[in-house]
Amino acid sequence: MRHIEVLAYPDIQLLDVSGPLQVFASANDFKTQTGEPAPYEVTVVAASPRIRTSAGLVMEAAALPAHGGEIDTLIVPGGWGVNAACDDPVLVQWIAGRSRDATRTASVCSGAMLLAQAGLLDGRRAVTHWGRCAEFARRFPAVRLEPDPIFIRDGNVWTSAGVTAGIDLALSLVEADLGRHTALSVARELVVFLKRPGGQAQFSQTLKLQQGDGRFDRLHGWILENLAGDLSLAQLADHANMSPRSFSRRYREATGRTPARAIEEIRIEAARRMLERGQPVNQTARRCGFGSEETMRRGFLRVLGTNPRDYRERF
Repeated sequence: MRHIEVLAYPDIQLLDVSGPLQVFASANDFKTQTGEPAPYEVTVVAASPRIRTSAGLVMEAAALPAHGGEIDTLIVPGGWGVNAACDDPVLVQWIAGRSRDATRTASVCSGAMLLAQAGLLDGRRAVTHWGRCAEFARRFPAVRLEPDPIFIRDGNVWTSAGVTAGIDLALSLVEADLGRHTALSVARELVVFLKRPGGQAQFSQTLKLQQGDGRFDRLHGWILENLAGDLSLAQLADHANMSPRSFSRRYREATGRTPARAIEEIRIEAARRMLERGQPVNQTARRCGFGSEETMRRGFLRVLGTNPRDYRERF
């Protein structure tokens, strides 16, 4: 039996914990239903016996085990509470020590920040939630961060992208332990991909802009196809069949952003994708409609806190 510990702390993301838990529970069910022993024993551990998740659900947890006892896997989830957890030296030290007891260590979502804070990702490839990549890169320059993969394995350390990617990671752990047939059976039971197509880059700025009432979804599609063209307020309003004043007001009501801010964010995201594929900075600035490298540089600094050349080299 493989013993797995899942760390919990205040304001943790519930699905970061429950997703992997269910994968291992379903693997146990699959094996016991065929007359075999359960392959996993999973324990949620924390510094406090009761942990409130960011969803409001309170979980019961076992005490943090002392260092020295061997375990198969340590899983560190993420969530809104991860920054406070990174500032807890006792917890960070426990993670570093417990990782030495584990055959493998894994993080889900922004839990990668805790692994990085503990020094476990220095020099390694890693991934985290797409929305935390720029912050992660600034805080942990020694980590070889990759923004797109759903999960990454570097030696005995595994990291996953945002939230539901923890399910993908757990399925991959099951496949490594018990084989493809068992992992595929668990995926079928949970109605998820064993290997989902694409990376997390598809879940990003354009998706955020669609959180409104859908009035401007077609406009956003047109913007993405015309990044190098005229995206002035007058042109956007004309495409939306509104007056500039009415368009500006209604767009902000629907998306929470001014049209100018949205255009800048969409262009920066498109530029990030090009730079991640190794495209030259000057060509990227032109194709994404910035007009000049300097304009793109100022936008990157304002939104991401880094410049395009450094971003290209980093990713």
